[in-house]
Amino acid sequence: MLYNILVAVITIICALLILVVLLQNGQGSGLSGISGGGGGGGALGGNSGLGARRTADLLSKATGIFGGAFLVLCILANFAIDRTGDGPTRSILQDGGAPVQDLNAPSQTQSAVPIQSNDAGSSDDSGEEGDN
Repeated sequence: MLYNILVAVITIICALLILVVLLQNGQGSGLSGISGGGGGGGALGGNSGLGARRTADLLSKATGIFGGAFLVLCILANFAIDRTGDGPTRSILQDGGAPVQDLNAPSQTQSAVPIQSNDAGSSDDSGEEGDN
């Protein structure tokens, strides 16, 4: 139940983060540029309190807040997963990592290269010489 709520909140924050990043200006446009030329006139006006500088600061702070919230909620969602099923109750990372394998030990799997035997009756095309 808690996991589903966290996933819903993460989805909303992700959509808001995408929106805030897309509203930021690249080389001179963005949310401050939609007022009809940026300097004056339009819905936001030249003398309004929401200028180009304040808009950039607001969007920059919103990006940091939404990004931090996204990161924290993703980590919290990992611990909120319901693990009552058949699988393990803890992840490999929670147990301290994967078990170390001895790389010098002989392999228990069968080789992918077939074993070729040198029978006396086998024909060898590369060693035959013909009459010139």
